Amino acid sequence: MLPGRGRDGRATGLARILGTRTAWTPVGDGEFFCPGCGGDRNYQRLTGHRRFTLLGVPVLPRGASGPVVECAACLRHFGTDALDHPTTTRFSAMLRDAVHTVALAVLSAGGTCAPTSLETAAQAVRAAGFPDCTREQLAALVDALAADTGRACGEPCTPGLAIELHEALDPLAPHLAPVGRESILLQGARIALADGPYTPAEREVLATVGAALTICADDVTRLLAAARTPS
Repeated sequence: MLPGRGRDGRATGLARILGTRTAWTPVGDGEFFCPGCGGDRNYQRLTGHRRFTLLGVPVLPRGASGPVVECAACLRHFGTDALDHPTTTRFSAMLRDAVHTVALAVLSAGGTCAPTSLETAAQAVRAAGFPDCTREQLAALVDALAADTGRACGEPCTPGLAIELHEALDPLAPHLAPVGRESILLQGARIALADGPYTPAEREVLATVGAALTICADDVTRLLAAARTPS
């Protein structure tokens, strides 16, 4: 058999004659977390139309392709589900707001807003991304929350407060590793314990936090018990 005339040679020759080509059309753009680059990048959302080619020339339509997301930096294509992952900037804001919401909820459930609890909460909120947060600011927010909802500090977790916790934590939970979800719950536990043992209202709020973070009830109980043990 002559070189280039075998099965592989015929397939290679046919591929040079017949093939497919996709023409992409931009339909949107924005910023996303690129799985290929591992960071925030600009993207274009593309839809495509495939065509059969003869000697490299498009001749017959073959149907639609995509949509896909093309990274402006690495030019790789990804499924549109890549846009579900928050950008680094958005993720940081979600985490900051989540810690702030949990801190206010636990302080409100505690009832006393003792200086030790306020300082523990302020430290957690500052570390999460609000560097100017003070005890006085948190105390004022807790008072404003009580006045706005008509809920007295120390009362059980109301439906309104539960909704606020879920609104802050539900979008964040899928993007956190288990240790990250547990860390948020433990921060709330430390705030609750700063002025003494858990109150029933604090336990209820922390159970709601755990549920919103998709931590099972048994693990919530374990973590709350572990938070009481000095390290």
